[in-house]
Amino acid sequence: MMPQGFLIGHWTDATARTGCTVILCPPRTIGGCDVRGSSPGTRETALLESGKKMEEVHAVLLGGGSAFGLAAADGVMRFLEERGIGYPTPWGVVPIVPAAVVFDLNVGSASIRPSAASGYAAAGAAAGTGIAEGAVGAGAGATVGKWAGPEFSMPGGFGLSSLERNGLIVCAASVVNALGDILDEAGGVLSGARDERGAWRSAADPLRIPSRGSEASNTVLVALLTNGILSKVDANRVATRAHDGMARAVRPVHTSFDGDTVFCLATGEVRTDIDLVAEMGAEVTAMSIRRSVTVSTRA
Repeated sequence: MMPQGFLIGHWTDATARTGCTVILCPPRTIGGCDVRGSSPGTRETALLESGKKMEEVHAVLLGGGSAFGLAAADGVMRFLEERGIGYPTPWGVVPIVPAAVVFDLNVGSASIRPSAASGYAAAGAAAGTGIAEGAVGAGAGATVGKWAGPEFSMPGGFGLSSLERNGLIVCAASVVNALGDILDEAGGVLSGARDERGAWRSAADPLRIPSRGSEASNTVLVALLTNGILSKVDANRVATRAHDGMARAVRPVHTSFDGDTVFCLATGEVRTDIDLVAEMGAEVTAMSIRRSVTVSTRA
C-alpha cells in the first residue's frame, strides 16, 4: 500500500544487470534526506536540507551505474518538463529530481549504465500498483554480504513494504546493495556472505571485518513515502531516524564503503505526530530491506 498519488517505475537491463527506479510525487510533496554512508553518489540532496529554500520535490531517482547513473535524472526532468511539472520560473518549469545511486559496475556489464533515456522510460512506466520487486530497476545488479569478498555475496534487489495506522501510511522503497549481511527480526542472518560449505561466514567473524576487494560495490538506498503532514524539518528528522531501521536489518551498516541514503517524501494529508511517522518509517525501512532479498532469493 502506497500513499495516494505516488507512482513508481523501473527501467531494467537484465543482461547488463543494471537499471533505475523512479518515484513520481504528487503535487506539493515535501522532501527531506539523510546520507550516512561515507561513499555516496547523489544529486540535489543538498537542496533538501532543512535550511534550504526549496521544499517541493517532483520525483526521486534511484539508480545503478555508480556516478554514471546520475545521468538518468536528466530523463526524469525531461519527462516532467514535457508535462509542465516543476518549479515555476518566468522561463519555464524546473523539475526538482534528487537522485542517489548504487555501485553495480562489478556485475554484468560495466560499460552499460542507466542514461537519460533510461530515466525517461522508468518515469513513463511508473504506476501506483503492481510494482515489480527483486532484481529490477536500481536493484537489478544489487548484491549483499560483500564484506567477505564479492565472490561470497548473495542477491540484493528492490523491495517495498508499508504500514498503516489510523489512516497514516508510511511506505518504504529500498534498493539493497549492502556491504553487510541482511538480518531477520531476531538478528539472525537472512541473506549474506556464505562460505564454501554454504554456512554463514559471520559465524567465524561476528564483527564482519571487510576484506580487500569489497571497497567499492555497496550502498542501501531508501525512499520513505507518507501521507502524513510534515514540515521540511520534520521530513529530514524522519529520514535520519529511518537509518535506525537500516541498522536493524543490515550489519555492518554505514561503513566507509557504503553510500547509505534515505529520502523522506510527505504529501501532507493526514495530521499526525512526527515520532509516530519516524518509528513507522524505521520499521518499514527494515521490512523493505528484508523483503528485497527475500524476493530476489526466491526468484
